[in-house]
Amino acid sequence: MTATASDAPAAAHFRFFALDVLRTRRLGHSFLRVTFGGESLADFRSGGYDQSLSLFLPPPGREHTVLPSTDEDTWFAAWRGMPDEERPVMRSYTVREQRRTPEGVDEVDIDFVLHGDPAAAAADVTGPASHWAGRAVTGRRILAIGPAVAENKSVRFQPPAAADAIWMYADETALPAAAAILDRLPAGTRVRAWFEVPHEDDRLDLQAPAEADITWIVRKNAGRERTDQVLGVLRSAEPAAAEAPYAWLAGEAGTVRAVRRHFVQEHLLDRRAVRFTGYWRLGASEEELLAEAYAGKAPSEDPGSEL
Repeated sequence: MTATASDAPAAAHFRFFALDVLRTRRLGHSFLRVTFGGESLADFRSGGYDQSLSLFLPPPGREHTVLPSTDEDTWFAAWRGMPDEERPVMRSYTVREQRRTPEGVDEVDIDFVLHGDPAAAAADVTGPASHWAGRAVTGRRILAIGPAVAENKSVRFQPPAAADAIWMYADETALPAAAAILDRLPAGTRVRAWFEVPHEDDRLDLQAPAEADITWIVRKNAGRERTDQVLGVLRSAEPAAAEAPYAWLAGEAGTVRAVRRHFVQEHLLDRRAVRFTGYWRLGASEEELLAEAYAGKAPSEDPGSEL
């Protein structure tokens, strides 16, 4: 998940946290869960659902993240001013779960997508976040900007009280957020979900109290053909009728826009009842997306914006 301008930390809502790797666990072909601990997590206040935070991952060859400043007024300029080979990579991720163990230890789970071929040599796993996660061992420390209050603007899933059904689309980059949402929905909530993954064994066993009807879409193609596959599945497995559905869509920006258009134009869903987020964009690097966000050119995620 790539940081956007809307993720810029606010002093009242966000602060720096030190996260220590406690353990890792493989969830599927493409997913690796990293569990973090650390004394500072006692003040971490995840709002649940699709709560996001910004991770600072050390460059290759470094075990821990080091920043010249964590002061709210100076950290960004200091981070941007670091030499390229020393600057930690900043990436936005969602909190899969936050909990306090019976022993009184605060833990946070973050699920990483391992791009490339995770079964091959580590060098074949692409992307700095995948590269780091594939080598994460107990004791490694990173820094993160995360929530200090539960009611914060980085929780985007905000269904109105009148919603009588939840419609969801997520690709693998947004699946951890979607799974966290399902975990927290009340029993009896009607959910229709379409989850797109790159491999058969990425279809996770998602247990949830909600009444969730999930269709898994195993990707066959790339580019425009990928979006066509998703839309074809949606048209062949339509949601049950609802008077006031709320839609949450996240993943590759082009596919998310197409799915939103499908719901608005073919199901006459009020576009204000759709929350959509592009976690990445086909053909653009994460650094390019970050540069657009810094320049204020990131696309609008306002539910009322035009298609």
